[in-house]
Amino acid sequence: MDLLSAKTEATGAVRATIRDVARLAHVSIGTVSAVINNSDRPVAAETRARVLRCVAQLNFEPNSAARSLKHQRVSSIGFIVPDLSNAFFADIAAGIQQVLDGMDCLLVLCMTWSDMQREEYYAKVLRTQRLSGVIYLSGTGLPSPSLLNLAKKGAVVFVDECLPGVDLPFVGSQNLIGARSLAQYVLAQQHHRLTIVSGPRGLWTSEQRQAGFREAFAAADILPDSVPVIRGDYSELSGRHAADEIAALVVEQRPTAVLCANDLMAIGFIRRCQELNIAVPGDISVTGFDDIPEARLLTPELTTVRQPGKAMGQAAARLLLQGIGESLTEPLQQDFVTEVCIRGSVGRAV
Repeated sequence: MDLLSAKTEATGAVRATIRDVARLAHVSIGTVSAVINNSDRPVAAETRARVLRCVAQLNFEPNSAARSLKHQRVSSIGFIVPDLSNAFFADIAAGIQQVLDGMDCLLVLCMTWSDMQREEYYAKVLRTQRLSGVIYLSGTGLPSPSLLNLAKKGAVVFVDECLPGVDLPFVGSQNLIGARSLAQYVLAQQHHRLTIVSGPRGLWTSEQRQAGFREAFAAADILPDSVPVIRGDYSELSGRHAADEIAALVVEQRPTAVLCANDLMAIGFIRRCQELNIAVPGDISVTGFDDIPEARLLTPELTTVRQPGKAMGQAAARLLLQGIGESLTEPLQQDFVTEVCIRGSVGRAV
């Protein structure tokens, strides 16, 4: 069967093929292809008009997937992501879509809710589909067997999170440098009783940010292991739980500054503190990481680290497309610069 042939799913009837159009128009298949694809091949105006009349008469619809394959174009891209409730992840998705706009390329969104079984399921499903490639943002930090098979079968690019032992193109940001600079700013405000609300165990971003905090502590002659760590999961709810844990301490034992590994946890922490009549930054200074739009809508506005989600998504999409086309011009690993955003949630320790 010709690549452009297909059966109508609803009725089972055979649709017109490019051969049918060529036969009715009394031209070659190549001529029909040149007309419907607007190629540079010269076709007489009369012949072009006859082909188009036959296309309309037969209600011929080219198979877009086959056309993409024939011309080595991209027809569909998968994006595996924990969720889009985190505005930073939504920014990455928007950046990917911006690159795909105008390319007749479908973005297939798969949300895993940071569940290992769902990551495995989606990687398995996408491996069986005729996708051109996959952009992968892990919520667990664990490589599934289906992901490894997917990587062998086609193009895969990691964004934001990379996985240990899996050597694939990766687009991220300077998490360690950003976290270290943020902690240095907090220490410069004379805070010495500190607590970290970390991200999920095993995630690259979580480990990098905690390492950056610890480097700043060590440089200030604070033993990194002396700083308590409350394990979070990057959700606003885990930030609220961390605030409850700290509020249960006697006032003299509470930290004067809490460094949260992302903005959602910092937002949850601040909102819960306000409910408990704990002043931010009067009683406790708070920081985040990501600089999502909500960070500037808080009262006080959140001191955080900005990383460019949309630009990272765009870079991941471009890297994937170039990998599919086997014409790589961009580096296989890209680290975007991060920036400390100083706002009102950090005050000077008294």
